[in-house]
Amino acid sequence: MNKVQKMFVDSTPVSICTMDNEDYICLTDMVSAKAGDARAADVIKNWLRSISTIEFMGTWETLYNPNFKVVEYDHFRRNAGVPSFTLSVNGWVEGTNAIGMFSKAGRNGGTYAHRDIAMEFGSAISPVFKIYLFKEYQRLKQVESNQYNLEWDVRRLMTKLNYVLHTDAVQKHIIPNSVLPLEKLSIEYANEADLLNLALYGYTAKQWKEANPKHSKEGKNMRDFSSINDLLVMSNLESFSSQLIKLGTPKSQRFEFLRQMALEQQVQFSKVDMIKSIKKSNQMTYLDAENFAPDKIESESKKDILEASKKNLLEFNARQKGIENKSEENNNE
Repeated sequence: MNKVQKMFVDSTPVSICTMDNEDYICLTDMVSAKAGDARAADVIKNWLRSISTIEFMGTWETLYNPNFKVVEYDHFRRNAGVPSFTLSVNGWVEGTNAIGMFSKAGRNGGTYAHRDIAMEFGSAISPVFKIYLFKEYQRLKQVESNQYNLEWDVRRLMTKLNYVLHTDAVQKHIIPNSVLPLEKLSIEYANEADLLNLALYGYTAKQWKEANPKHSKEGKNMRDFSSINDLLVMSNLESFSSQLIKLGTPKSQRFEFLRQMALEQQVQFSKVDMIKSIKKSNQMTYLDAENFAPDKIESESKKDILEASKKNLLEFNARQKGIENKSEENNNE
């Protein structure tokens, strides 16, 4: 099971875990808010044994689980509602090969259900609590989305800034030695850009446009559809490539260096949860976002952005003042 995070629903902590990009909400935590920990297992079992619950979960599994055992499900459905009928989460999962629910022991243990099923369960224990749960879940996802969008925007900006370094190196060290006529020198820039594209994506800008004509007409390119990790790798490649160009490294050798660097960094960055690296607590360490509630993450991010903006403005004004003073000194001389 992936790492568990918490959301607070009507002041009650409710655990969420993500598996295969799908969120599973802890039903045990939901029950504890209304009935207490001691009764959680009984409440869930009573909910499971009803015909409406069996039919709902059977329909969900049929839609999303190709390995769902329909014959076994039909057996449970026929017996649901009979006084002697009982059903546990593990009995349901083992009997039907269901994927919508599971039980976990130990720390952060309890019964977890896919968000669709958890919302249905919320209706059974308390319609009001379900509304709070739904609103808080939506807010949590929105905050996460905002954080990833911020991270993506930052990485996209970094690639643009480092691309200036790259094109400057091309202008100063490749263009002067080019054998192309003046009107075709832009090809050198395109070729160098495609060297980066090939190293990271495995295809050129032209090949991407031919494969994505609709997006190409909208003025978009492959970087507009890149992940945060890929943008970070591209930013590093651009900086590294500019240094290789300045050193006079042959193009074929540069490609090998860049390709190896791209592969290594993609592997390493895939192990990192980028949401933890949105903002720095200082110049050396990142603030660990998992220890904050969603509203705290949002407020801290805004505060960091404001502080960074103030610092940048002060530094800019100081530089401008220095330039002006130097200019005045030159004029006086």
